[in-house]
Amino acid sequence: MTELIQQKCVPCESDIPPMKKDEIAEFLKEVPEWKIVKKDGVKHLKRKFKFDDFAEALAFTNKVGEIAEEEGHHPVIKLTWGRVTVEWWTHNIEGLHKNDFIMAAKTSEIFKD
Repeated sequence: MTELIQQKCVPCESDIPPMKKDEIAEFLKEVPEWKIVKKDGVKHLKRKFKFDDFAEALAFTNKVGEIAEEEGHHPVIKLTWGRVTVEWWTHNIEGLHKNDFIMAAKTSEIFKD
């Protein structure tokens, strides 16, 4: 995961194909706490994070938002009392890209802090 954390997202053009199954499996080894889910046939990386209260969950959400802005890659974030769910995928290719795994790793790193 350390290598992914140190990388930056790159602009992703819509003519780039989404990652294939074997590529996803390799990158998933770097962020094993994340799960692959399908929404409307599109693969997403998804993880639920638990916190002791709403304030901690909100602070985490804000940190994820900050790195999303820095990297120019934005997730879907669901914030509820003591819980945050984050989903990464690349909208314009309708699937997963290396950027999603970079951001999943960075999100997990924030959770450790």
